[in-house]
Amino acid sequence: MPRILIVEDDEDVRALIGHKLRRAGHEVTEAGDGEEGLAAARAQSPDLIVLDWMMPKLTGIEVCAQVRADSSLTQPRILLLTAKSQDSDIALAMETGADAYLIKPFRANDLLERVSALLVSPAV
Repeated sequence: MPRILIVEDDEDVRALIGHKLRRAGHEVTEAGDGEEGLAAARAQSPDLIVLDWMMPKLTGIEVCAQVRADSSLTQPRILLLTAKSQDSDIALAMETGADAYLIKPFRANDLLERVSALLVSPAV
């Protein structure tokens, strides 16, 4: 069963994502800010991190960069979630190490499809 870490500061969004992923058969852990998320990633070595961009303490971009720089991690896939939709934002996310990008608001089915695709594709 794939281990997925959700790092999202909006409790309602985090709960909805967690519910959908658990119903799809995934083992899910949640964190409410960037610092908690980074600590959870280091402690749990998830297969995938669903990571919000705009969060307190550490942004999703900062968490992404630190995960990618941490050689002790198994290098999980990273799906970045955000309302930022400019081409420059998407480029920054990908340059920082995100594997995929999903713009808020999104449909639950789009999230599940993206998660499934990331879990079957080989990590870089």
